[in-house]
Amino acid sequence: MSPEKRAPLDRRRVADTALRLLNEVGLEGLTLRAIAKELDVKAPALYWHFKDKQALLDEMATEMYRRMVAGTALDPADTWQERLLRSNRGLRAALLGYRDGAKVFSGSRFTGTEHAPALEANLRLLTEAGFTLDQAVHAGRTASAYTVGFVIEEQGVQPLPGERREGYDVAERARRLAEYPLAAEAGQLLFDGYDAQFEEGLAIVVAGVGARYGIG
Repeated sequence: MSPEKRAPLDRRRVADTALRLLNEVGLEGLTLRAIAKELDVKAPALYWHFKDKQALLDEMATEMYRRMVAGTALDPADTWQERLLRSNRGLRAALLGYRDGAKVFSGSRFTGTEHAPALEANLRLLTEAGFTLDQAVHAGRTASAYTVGFVIEEQGVQPLPGERREGYDVAERARRLAEYPLAAEAGQLLFDGYDAQFEEGLAIVVAGVGARYGIG
């Protein structure tokens, strides 16, 4: 038995094992039974720590966030635009580190308070820039919702870096849509070059926030 399997079973260890297994089997294949087998325990042992799979997903999302912010510091010199850009670039990078990472993160509830310092700092920066608290919350939520949604779609095509789901051949799509030249050409923009796609969309979101609330 490995040293890891001899270690006491706790929430953090179960979540860590689940995240490692996630990259192998994806969200659909991530069952409590599979996690228990990986940990060399019986499935009922996991219910001491998590009442159901959603509770486990909440802890996995929290652990993803812990890893994302570990060792990073917010730049107090950021403008509000820079903070939204920086935060959401970091979020996307973190989600892309796991197969179906964005699906795990979406709709999950943080189980700790590790997110509070960054949230407080971001809201303070935006309100000091002239946003009301309501506006600051809308701005942050809209940007993060864009990021999570974008990565869900991105991972639907590229589950992990270097992988590409069958059926997303851009050239083949263009041949099938030859009668519709604009739609055919759009495939290159829709299903490839995700870094550039993300940056353009995020820039639109940030510019839209400024235009909506009249804050430059």
